[in-house]
Order: sequence, then structure tokens, then C-alpha cells
Amino acid sequence: MSLPMVAATRYVLPLREGGSLPAVVEGNDLGTYVIKFRGAGQGPKALVAEVIVGELFRRLGLRVPELKLIELDPAIGKSEPDFEIQELLIRSAGLNLAVDFLPGSFGYDATFSPGAKLRAEVLWLDAFTANVDRSWRNPNLLVWHKELWMIDHGAALYFHHSWMPAERFATLPFDYHDHVFADSASDVLAAVDEPLAARITPQLLTEVIALVPGEWLTEGDRERYLEYLLARLANRSAWVPGGTA
Repeated sequence: MSLPMVAATRYVLPLREGGSLPAVVEGNDLGTYVIKFRGAGQGPKALVAEVIVGELFRRLGLRVPELKLIELDPAIGKSEPDFEIQELLIRSAGLNLAVDFLPGSFGYDATFSPGAKLRAEVLWLDAFTANVDRSWRNPNLLVWHKELWMIDHGAALYFHHSWMPAERFATLPFDYHDHVFADSASDVLAAVDEPLAARITPQLLTEVIALVPGEWLTEGDRERYLEYLLARLANRSAWVPGGTA
């Protein structure tokens, strides 16, 4: 099993949000995508987190724009007049990550009210995957067709930047007080903790980790991701928002 593959045919425009300079591109399937570059600051590990966390969210019933692998020809970057963007495109030649572009979507704000269960699920899953990038400063949530969509999970799974000991990550507390759904912490234990934990099986984690292209990993990484996530799942009392699991 693998993610679908497309090839970039045209660079449309940069999205100057954050430091990684994602961009809108067209693909050879006539689709429009937000491309996440493996040559950006955090390198391929940010794309690994995007795949594992995004696909885990999707399989648990949350809305995440479709992810695909996208091949980037270095020739596309040579005609780009902005030197910073040209350098990034050339450095990212080869396999990158494409996120389906949601036309007409808008950033989440207090005018849209998702249900209490969904809010609690997002908070629990962000705590499980150590996603530190879902605050009001940067919610990484879109509203599209009156539904809430989760985007930008490259900051999650940050243990893989240094490969801290698995037992440390397993019990690492999650400071949810800055989270966009912090006020849902009291609902987490009551409504979603046990049901979500029961659905995250070794098979499910193995399947989403298997979607990561081998060229973004080093030897043994798949086994490490599985070990770390299973260890964290087994130590929920240390990190579940709202109290002791």
C-alpha cells in the first residue's frame, strides 16, 4: 500500500506562511495541490510526520485533505525569478508531499463551532502525537463546505529529530493550555479517551507508517516509529489532557 503519485507540471504561487515556503502547484492529473518540500528547513522528517499523523487522523474519522506523493522536476525551479524559491525548488527535486488544495476554504475561527466530540478528539490526537502547532496563533484548521479539516502536522512527532529515548517520549506530558481546543480537556476523558485508544492498534499504526516513502527514512525508522507510538499509547496517564487516564 502506498500514497497515490502525481508529477508537478506548474508552480502556481508560494504560500508565505511559516518558514518552509509551501506552494500551490498543478499536477499531471489536473489537480491542484499544496506542495510540502523535502528541501525545506525541517527536511524530510516534517513530511514523515505529515504522512503518519495525517493518515492516522483520517483513518480515525477526522477530515484531512488527501495526501499524495509528488515528483518535482528541477527544471520547474529554473524559471522562478525569486532566488529563495528557485533554490528551494531545485533543492527539493524528486519526491515531495502534495496536499489536496481546498478551494474556497478559510481558516478556523470562533465563528465556526465544531461539535464537542470532534474538539475533544483533535485535542487527544494532538496530545498523542505531540503536535505542538495547534494554537490560536496558528490553528492549522480549515473550514470547507461547513466541515472542519486538519492540516499541517509537520511539527508533530518531534522525538524523531533527536530520537530521544522511547520511554521518555512515552511519558512526556502534553501542555494543552495553549491548544485551540484547550477548553475541551474536560470532555477528553469522558468521551474520547478509551474509544480512541482502543482503535489505535499495532496494525493501524503499521499501516500508516508503511505509507512513508523509504527514501525519507533511514534503516530501522519504521520500527522506531511503531515502538515510540505504542509506548506512548501504553502510558496515557502521563499525557492525556484533563487528568489521569
